[in-house]
Amino acid sequence: MPGRFTLPHIDITARSTSQRYKGDSSNIQGTPRDRIEHGRRVQNELRVALQAAERLRPQDPRLPQATGLYLEVELDRGKKPDILDSSTQGVRMGASKVDAANRRTISLYVPDHARPAFEQILDEYLNGELTPIGQKPKNKTKVEAIESIRVAHIGTRWTDPKPIPADTQAMMWWALWCHADSVDSVLDLCARLNVRVADEERRMKFPEVTVVPVLANRVTIELMMFASEGVAELRLANDTPTFFIDDIEGEEHDWVDGLAERITWPGAEAPAVCILDAGINRGHSLIEPALTPQDMHALKPDEWGVDDHDDDGHGTAMAGLALHGDLTAALSDRSEKVLTHRLESVKVLPPDGFDPNEPQSYGVFTQAAIVLPEIEVPERQRVYCMAVTNDNISGAFASLWSAAIDQAAVGRMIADDDNAEDDAQRPKRLVIVSAGNVPADTDFLALRSQDEYPIEDPAQAWNALTVGGYTDLVNITDDGYTDWSPAVQAGELSPHSRNSTRWQHGIAPIKPEILMEGGNRAVNPARTEILTVDSLSLLTTGKDVGNAPLVAFDATSAATAQAGRLAAQLIADHPDCWPETIRALMVHSAEWTAPMRELIDRTPAKRDRYALVRRFGYGVASYDRATACARNHLAMVAQAEIQPYQFEGGREFNQCHYYRLPIPAAMLEELDNEPVELKVTLSYFIDPNPGLSANVDPQRYQSHGLRFDLQRRNESFGRFKLRVNAAERPKGGGKLRHEGSDPRWILGDDSISAGSLHCDVWTGRAVDLLQREWLCIKPVNGWCRKRSNRTICNRMTRYGLVVTLKTANVDLDIYTPVDLAVRTPIEIENPL
Repeated sequence: MPGRFTLPHIDITARSTSQRYKGDSSNIQGTPRDRIEHGRRVQNELRVALQAAERLRPQDPRLPQATGLYLEVELDRGKKPDILDSSTQGVRMGASKVDAANRRTISLYVPDHARPAFEQILDEYLNGELTPIGQKPKNKTKVEAIESIRVAHIGTRWTDPKPIPADTQAMMWWALWCHADSVDSVLDLCARLNVRVADEERRMKFPEVTVVPVLANRVTIELMMFASEGVAELRLANDTPTFFIDDIEGEEHDWVDGLAERITWPGAEAPAVCILDAGINRGHSLIEPALTPQDMHALKPDEWGVDDHDDDGHGTAMAGLALHGDLTAALSDRSEKVLTHRLESVKVLPPDGFDPNEPQSYGVFTQAAIVLPEIEVPERQRVYCMAVTNDNISGAFASLWSAAIDQAAVGRMIADDDNAEDDAQRPKRLVIVSAGNVPADTDFLALRSQDEYPIEDPAQAWNALTVGGYTDLVNITDDGYTDWSPAVQAGELSPHSRNSTRWQHGIAPIKPEILMEGGNRAVNPARTEILTVDSLSLLTTGKDVGNAPLVAFDATSAATAQAGRLAAQLIADHPDCWPETIRALMVHSAEWTAPMRELIDRTPAKRDRYALVRRFGYGVASYDRATACARNHLAMVAQAEIQPYQFEGGREFNQCHYYRLPIPAAMLEELDNEPVELKVTLSYFIDPNPGLSANVDPQRYQSHGLRFDLQRRNESFGRFKLRVNAAERPKGGGKLRHEGSDPRWILGDDSISAGSLHCDVWTGRAVDLLQREWLCIKPVNGWCRKRSNRTICNRMTRYGLVVTLKTANVDLDIYTPVDLAVRTPIEIENPL
């Protein structure tokens, strides 16, 4: 019997109007300063720091004389680090960090020739004449942003989450994050010091930095740090990728071939889930018809082969779930089945592990893996699925690996077409990654909170869709375990899954975005032991086809594979949807389970809800809700290109989009006090710019940002435009009086900061949505706006938008009135 979700999405793309946009200026205030006291203190600190820096100048006959010094500058609260950047004088900012006390420090390079000008800035602030208007000291903005100045040390530019290595003589691979225009000088330095540099193909290039792996000891690295202006940041380059594979036991079934015979297999033109893993055993009868030999790749096929080399058959298990979902029901269901997507495989790890003496850059490897299937079948639509993470490395900040994934998603890899300058015209890719797993300990009494296990690198990638696990599996039927109990109840977070509750909300994106079934664990009656058992796991294809064609599989690897399947199904259903829109549909389909929603509803303070959303994401995704509408649950979808900024005499915001939502007032009046829910999801891909201050300032990492804003109650369209868009206001009108936020949103305005996907839910009475039909999509700052290059500043980009309206009463038909309204021509009313 068909389900409720059988109606097509309502396309509202044509209901938008582009308008000139101007943003409000920031009102962030720092600490009030006493001019004399502050000026003298900073002046003295600068003098002491410069003297100390002089003593740190490298004295090595192999090196040319250093032509500048490094300082460590602590900034006042709310101040942007680039306020001290001065390209005209050669003063340039390096690493930017925030410590546990929320103090921001930056590394600042001051050329020798710029020292007088730097000192003059302080002197003019302290002793210069005040401005005629406002009686402000000269250079007030720059100087009062400084909290203190100290001499820099190697830790000033160390931004790796791991502690800086203490052994000064041990040889290891380091990642030099170099200013893009200084790579040659750093390479010259390496040559002079006989430092081994990774091949050029192992380097990653971003708009402002190029990451160069080098093999050296700490003594040499410290020498390099103070001998060149080119190294902005320093990190380790020894990532150790780990598959999260829990101990699972396979079992045989006699029905595998029977299921294979009941399936109508997809053709070569069908979209694919491309699994980046340890290879796949194509010999399985539930895999072979959907995976051709030409679609199996490896980074080094001649050395590694393309088959699944993992002892537990991780790649083959991923393939079964990505193609069929949980096989438990499929094997017992005797009906015919039609598959609308197929598989591809790229082996990203060698059977015997990497040579520890070789440079390791999994960002480069991942991008190389992504290109392989595109070369083989360039016209095929695909989604990339990866359940490989950095063992116990938190993804709180952008890493080289996560930034490489962001770069691949937005179409800015080296292999992409450089002739397509606009992001809107570049190839876009949906990459789905796992959140990572909690260690599978067996001592129940030693278990720690899942909140203590942050999501692992590279799942912090802004453009990727990160998947965590929940579970509905609570029935334990394994022999010898029937008196055990499930670790968590149905609808709760899977005990395997990590989360981002400990990440700083204003800096790190909300991860995971969605949850899929990840399995449960069993606890013994004495509550002393916890194990993973087959009946609390999913069933999938096994690598050992002869002895164990079916195996149990769980954790966030299983959840990620299922998310890959959902994405491919949506691509098959909606081939005209962009990857950004497919991601939006998946997240938009997600709903919190009853236990999750109860916790959220019991938490009235919006800021306290942030941690819950970082634990549960936006809920459990659903194919039915993602692909179609129901009578009482409709989705309005738009895809559009936008130019966030323009370079016309200055670097300014450029345009916003206004959407008139086709929600008839008569319908809302008729529904009256009926509870309704309005959900908005905005998805776009940013061009990443990691390094420097990107880890502490999201607007330095993103090329651009977008936000949505809904018309408020009793707010005319004219007033709405005046509030959201300064360009609509009379010249010299300034900001409008702050009217407070809309209280009916679950998360609210402040929840939207980092990330390239934004989602929130409005709940209330239908009548309270009256005259709230306008939605604005507007830009916020990103590094593209700061670039002097006109072409970069004027880039076009694109987004996917999904707006859902639903009622709890399944007997109500709100789809038909909205569907009729969307066919009615619209006019933009006078704003005043």
